[in-house]
Amino acid sequence: MTLNGLTAVGVPSKLPAFILPLRIAIIVLSVVILALAAFALSVFGSYAGYLGGYSGASGLLIFVVIKTWIIYGVLFFLEFKMPQNYYRIVALIAFVFSIIFWLSAWAWSASLASFWLSTVCYGGVCVGADSYAKKEGGALAACAGLGAVVWVLSIVNLFFFVRACIAEPSSGVHQAELGQVGGAPVGGVHDPNKEAQGNVYPVDGSVPGGAPVATAAPGQYAQPPVQYQQQPVYGQQQATY
Repeated sequence: MTLNGLTAVGVPSKLPAFILPLRIAIIVLSVVILALAAFALSVFGSYAGYLGGYSGASGLLIFVVIKTWIIYGVLFFLEFKMPQNYYRIVALIAFVFSIIFWLSAWAWSASLASFWLSTVCYGGVCVGADSYAKKEGGALAACAGLGAVVWVLSIVNLFFFVRACIAEPSSGVHQAELGQVGGAPVGGVHDPNKEAQGNVYPVDGSVPGGAPVATAAPGQYAQPPVQYQQQPVYGQQQATY
């Protein structure tokens, strides 16, 4: 196990089977949150907005939802269409930022929901939430609850993604360029010429396996001795050796 798997390229193959349904659930819940945030924005332009409401939390929720669609949409495309361009470190950073934004969005929504649904007392007079405030507070409370669920699911997705990357340091398969390593024949075919060049036999004429090689007997092909005649010196008889 090594952290090099987080910087490798390629989709980790050891992701659990439930990761895909989990990501689909995140997208489906984000669609519901988008509808609730849009409803909260519509209430903002009514009488409740006149009392001091603002669209900060609802606007942040819409932004986070659209960002989530972009992140998971791009990652889905890379996983199934272009896995060779799937940079794990980029996916890791995107998941981390998504978790941070979801935490901010649902926490802010919960804070505003408690404000709209609470009873306000001023000068000894307490005023409860009217119909507009209840609509605004209810929509933001639902966004906060569903956003918290998406936040937890995003953390689970990040945990198993990191674990799968660490368990699979590299996505490539390294193979020998010229076949098997260690002098083994490529494709199982022997080259007789290379085999003959590589065979070395002892000087005694034997070959591996004990079969001797016929050699010439000493003197069998020896040349006969050459007789030399000494040229006679002028005035002397020729001597033969």
